[in-house]
Amino acid sequence: MGLENNSQKLLSKIATNNKHGENSPYFDGWKAYESNPFHPTKNPQGVIQMGLAENQLCFDLIEEWIKNNPKASICTPEGVNQFRHIANFQDYHGLPEFKNAVANLMSKVRGGRVRFDPDRLLMSGGATGANELIMFCLADPGDAFLVPSPYYPAFVRDLCWRTGLQLIPVQCHSSNNFMITREALEEAHKKAQDENINVKGLIITNPSNPLGTTIEKETLKSIVSFINENNIHLVCDEIYSGTVYDTPKFVSVSEIIQEMEDIKKDLIHIIYSLSKDMGLPGFRVGLVYSYNDEVVSCGRKMSSFGLVSSQTQYFLATMLSDDKFMDKFLAESSRRLRARREFFTKGLEKVNITCLPSNAGLFFWMNLRSLLKEKTFEGEMKLWRLIINEVKLNVSPGSAFECSEPGWYRVCFANMDEETVEIALMRIRAFVNGREKGVKKVEMKRWKSNLRLSFSSRRFEENVMSPHSPIPHSPLVRAT
Repeated sequence: MGLENNSQKLLSKIATNNKHGENSPYFDGWKAYESNPFHPTKNPQGVIQMGLAENQLCFDLIEEWIKNNPKASICTPEGVNQFRHIANFQDYHGLPEFKNAVANLMSKVRGGRVRFDPDRLLMSGGATGANELIMFCLADPGDAFLVPSPYYPAFVRDLCWRTGLQLIPVQCHSSNNFMITREALEEAHKKAQDENINVKGLIITNPSNPLGTTIEKETLKSIVSFINENNIHLVCDEIYSGTVYDTPKFVSVSEIIQEMEDIKKDLIHIIYSLSKDMGLPGFRVGLVYSYNDEVVSCGRKMSSFGLVSSQTQYFLATMLSDDKFMDKFLAESSRRLRARREFFTKGLEKVNITCLPSNAGLFFWMNLRSLLKEKTFEGEMKLWRLIINEVKLNVSPGSAFECSEPGWYRVCFANMDEETVEIALMRIRAFVNGREKGVKKVEMKRWKSNLRLSFSSRRFEENVMSPHSPIPHSPLVRAT
């Protein structure tokens, strides 16, 4: 206690506050995995990581492209002649060829229905940095942003921790598949005004994290009308726009802008990244695209605190400019995502577990309300602890996403091999069947299958596992 008080005296309020959000069950699940990570041979009874939205399904395509294009890297004999130029480049406007390539990708993902001006792109260190950058540009400490629930748990960290902002949930419900309604927006906005909270904007994720759904065109038009009438900003997080694998097609807010008349374009901003669409979170490429000239000017200055390395820009500019490769990659990624999602959800249907209909993302929204002994959020957490500690799966409870109803869980499916998916399905089915039969604890030996384990993913190579949480282990989760 004395050490804690001493730290509060010596360090800043940002350094010592608890607003990072690390006490969320979302991060607790990561800690449970970190303490006992699954490995097919070294730890086959460990926790399987299904709480991390990584896209590892098309690494083979990128690896093949790298082998065929050695000039793309300044660290090869074929590309080293560009070393001095790239090593010295530090303009926070970014490499022109990189920005042009990203703008072209954003257009390609949207079916070529809209074009983007490369000069409006701002760089940052991943989507986390991009989200924080736009908040610094738009709002002051104490101001608020509306956000439809359920929403990404780390928004608390990304949007609020260092900016001093607050989030106001817009309650959405399963009765209409958690669609955003004008009524819900107005209700949340009015409540904030009644409490004398200054609402500066609305942030939405499209496609949705955690729902894996895209927002319909008419709903987007209603949202744009809402922010126009109230003269507040709209931030559209579209980092999953290239993961759409089924109908309906993805509709970007950039398309809505082209169709609607008398709208305030300078209130609209888009967040993009290569972490999800391309599966490159380690490259730390986050981007803001703003229709507001002042935001572009201010944001470019702020971007100097979190630039994308020139070496990364140079490499990606070459790859993203290869239209033939990118067309193949995006098509194959969609095909594999759809196949993986169908394989997993059909496996769950065998034990009568349903999921919200979805068409995008690296996850699905699993409905376990029928398994809750108590139809409360406390009951949801009890079930989640059983899944973590006995089933050894890290899935994320809906309450971590501010879901308005207990019993929903986000399940990530693109960060593992097919064999791991099969093991995860076996564990879930054993758990559900055991509960139906009144078995208090599922026997671990059920998970020792005779599956042919031909793990080829880099996750299971010697000394290489999925990215580790930087957060210390939490005593809230017992995972042994």
